[in-house]
Amino acid sequence: MMKMRLLAVIAAVFAVGTLTFSAGPARAEMKTEWVDYSHGDLKLKAYMVYDDKVTGKRPAIFMVHAREGLTDHAKSQAEGWSKLGYVVFATDMYGVLPKNVDEIVAQTSVFRKDRALMNARARAGFDTLLKNPMVDGNKVALIGYCFGGTVGIEFGATGAPLAANVSIHGSFGGHQQGWAKNAKGMYLILHGAEDPNYPLEFSHVVDDLRAAKVPFEVELYSGTAHGFSRPKNKSEERANAQSIDTTARTLKELFGT
Repeated sequence: MMKMRLLAVIAAVFAVGTLTFSAGPARAEMKTEWVDYSHGDLKLKAYMVYDDKVTGKRPAIFMVHAREGLTDHAKSQAEGWSKLGYVVFATDMYGVLPKNVDEIVAQTSVFRKDRALMNARARAGFDTLLKNPMVDGNKVALIGYCFGGTVGIEFGATGAPLAANVSIHGSFGGHQQGWAKNAKGMYLILHGAEDPNYPLEFSHVVDDLRAAKVPFEVELYSGTAHGFSRPKNKSEERANAQSIDTTARTLKELFGT
């Protein structure tokens, strides 16, 4: 019963923008701002959220959006994580907001074909986050949704200094065998057991983590397909709540806050 209540509370934090999540006696004062940065000649704009009542350096989340881009839904996800006490930097992988499915596919195809570009674009955002005086650079976790899960695998393979790398319904595929040998931190994979497009058992992500002896945890959600952070049925509502609960618990264990 206690766990079910916790799931309901955390899920509500993500679902209701006006609900605050207090980690202490002072109520959270959520601040949002756009952060301008560049990758080469391309101008990018990240969405950053944090509690203005917290002072000093604190853990951070480097959030990578789903294939739709940095949408209002992605911004609400960032706001949800910030209410758990972290600086959240929702990075901008595209520089534009796709208008339709064709534009979405065009954007993701560029990165899937050019993994070096994917890593460089992620690095531009990550380095911008680390320069922020609020951020403890030793306590940064990546959370990637869908396309963002692919970015998490590829960026993690570069040896990026991540305490945790969380994939929520990641669109895995095309990763080089042995990618995990340089990975840092622990991996948390939260995946739909009925994902028709990205079945985890055929992605070899877990095999590579095991071979490289990288610490990892996996949760598979029955009755759940891809994209369950936008639930389409009761099973996906459960999976979404559980993925939030597991991620929150894991980060608290790692960061101590």
